[in-house]
Amino acid sequence: MRMDGVTGHPLPRAAQPFDNVTVIGAGAYGTALAHVAAQGGMKVMLWSRRSSVADDVNHNAMNAHYLPDIPLAETLHATTDIQHALRRADAVLLVVPSKSVREVARAMRDFVPKGIPITVCAKGIEAETGFLMSQIVESELPGHPIGALSGPTFARELAAGHPSAATLAFTFDQADRLNPEKSAAARMAVSMATPAFRTYLSDDLVGVEIGGAVKNVIAIACGMMGGAGFAENTRAALITRGLDEMKALAEALGGRRETVTGLSGIGDLTLTCSSTTSRNMSLGVQLGSGLSRDACFDGKPTVVEGEANAKSVTDLARKLSVPMPICETVRSILHDGAPIAETFARFWSEPIEAEPRAMSLTFEHPTSPAAPIACKEIAS
Repeated sequence: MRMDGVTGHPLPRAAQPFDNVTVIGAGAYGTALAHVAAQGGMKVMLWSRRSSVADDVNHNAMNAHYLPDIPLAETLHATTDIQHALRRADAVLLVVPSKSVREVARAMRDFVPKGIPITVCAKGIEAETGFLMSQIVESELPGHPIGALSGPTFARELAAGHPSAATLAFTFDQADRLNPEKSAAARMAVSMATPAFRTYLSDDLVGVEIGGAVKNVIAIACGMMGGAGFAENTRAALITRGLDEMKALAEALGGRRETVTGLSGIGDLTLTCSSTTSRNMSLGVQLGSGLSRDACFDGKPTVVEGEANAKSVTDLARKLSVPMPICETVRSILHDGAPIAETFARFWSEPIEAEPRAMSLTFEHPTSPAAPIACKEIAS
């Protein structure tokens, strides 16, 4: 290992970027990532289901449907032909909604070049299997290095060039550890690097993916409490205790608690729980203010990842005997029709615990869990 003669620190290694990157999924986030890769000098092909989106990218360097008023790199090209999109790919970013990951991965099977790395940018847990997104892709596309990109990155801000960072995780085998500059993780990281976007590497794929799946559920909880009229104390408490739920589930699946304190965990959690730019937070705010689910988002059908994840996350946690009271609270409200006021009152009245797990203490809470939280704006 080469060392800096002045500081004594290891000198940075040089990794070779990929030449051709294909981004599967031309929604807001997929388009933003494709734009970033193109800005970094990659040859980028963006696959879209919609011909109107592909035409807009190719002829106007815009995606007016998903990222209005954001000019895109003129070197970015788009197609609706998945075979054409994949035929020259050296690396793939899979950026479709979590519910579509299996379907799209299966559609890629006959066309994706052998052995190329696939980075999954969807966040969630599959309801039927309890699989993480990377596990779905691995089951449909065996023989590929599979990674995940996750972090506090709103698509519009990323595309507009606001300085942003995320975590890129791949499993590292012995060859990767001996020559990390040749690893899929390192090569993808330098492929995506621009003056405004940087990635941090991780070998904890489970920890990174759990952060991305659970944070959406916690964001709905924060939104519900905000919409009901509560303020910053409440949100800070939910974020902090939600982080503990993320750590517990990650650890139960073989991930590291440390990972959840990074960009893909607390970073993404803080962002998603702090702005109604997040559809998860926005849904919670609307429900907390008293709207019915059908009336949210002006009655327009809107996919909110945390809504389905509230059930799939807690299903998995129950199988592993991992207590996740905030996620269970959100599940009860969204999927069982439980009233918001009484349900959150039960959460706030749960037995008193020690924060360090090593203390292992529990005491009965003196407050009656049947009494709704007092707030004039809260919906029941």
